[in-house]
Amino acid sequence: MAAENNQQPNQLNIEISEEVSEGQYANLAIITHSHAEFVFDFVNVMPGTPKSKVKSRLIMTPFHAKRFMKAIVENVQKFEASHGEIKDMETVEMPFNFGGPPAQA
Repeated sequence: MAAENNQQPNQLNIEISEEVSEGQYANLAIITHSHAEFVFDFVNVMPGTPKSKVKSRLIMTPFHAKRFMKAIVENVQKFEASHGEIKDMETVEMPFNFGGPPAQA
């Protein structure tokens, strides 16, 4: 008799460390791409801070980037069905000084 396996075929067992589970907050995403990959840089821009650092970077193939885009669209639709429409800003105004003192030449 074979040993029982509690996992379904093709089921993925995913583990997350405590550090990663805390996440990183980002309010800006910079997306660049080449013929072979998409690079997603996530940044936390704080008012009054002259410099911001990339907090996390994801690199994906174009195939996986498109799947990621579809997953985001599907999840936003589900969210809005439950919680109402997410209001979108027509234009995002980002002052070059981010709330800090104005630059002088």
